[in-house]
Amino acid sequence: MSLEQEMKLAVNGDRKLNLAELDWLTAITGEQQQLHLRTEYFDTPQLKLKQQGIALRMRQMDDQWVQTVKSSGQVKDGLHQREEWEHPVLNGEFDLPQLRQTPLAPIVDDSGSWKQLQRLFYTAFQRDVYLLEAEQDTLIELAYDFGEAGSGDHREMIHEIELELRHGSLDVLRQIAERLKTELNLSYNNRSKAEIGYKLYQKNQTN
Repeated sequence: MSLEQEMKLAVNGDRKLNLAELDWLTAITGEQQQLHLRTEYFDTPQLKLKQQGIALRMRQMDDQWVQTVKSSGQVKDGLHQREEWEHPVLNGEFDLPQLRQTPLAPIVDDSGSWKQLQRLFYTAFQRDVYLLEAEQDTLIELAYDFGEAGSGDHREMIHEIELELRHGSLDVLRQIAERLKTELNLSYNNRSKAEIGYKLYQKNQTN
């Protein structure tokens, strides 16, 4: 289990950003990579996991698979802090022993509830990753996501920047987030991708 701390910034508009235009950002960028991600989110039709503040997802990153359990945690002014259990898996199959080490254990051990789990929504996006080597020995992973969430016939654009604190100063993380917000057309984003997906799923159920 780890504590995830990240700032989320929504991009206001559908034009893809060119972060390379920001000289100060380029100056502190170390490694870069581009990934194509597709993530399936699971719950019961009655949203039992959501009601318990738990999210379960299976993510494919190129040819790798990762299962993740997240708690709802707390969100304020775009800063998301939540517990996360993440493990690589084979062929997109859930690792039940690992899931039993998370708050999902009661669901896994209840065969009736576990059998009710189904894919409710998905996200699919391109992610541009920048490792930022900032002051005060602070390492930040900047992820720029451009794609969509979908459930049934409903879709919503995903266009956001996530700044995850790997180690170092939370104040430095906030400063970088504020500078990006000031220089680009961004706003602090308190919604997770899961929240977007649940909204689409519930809209799909009412049609």
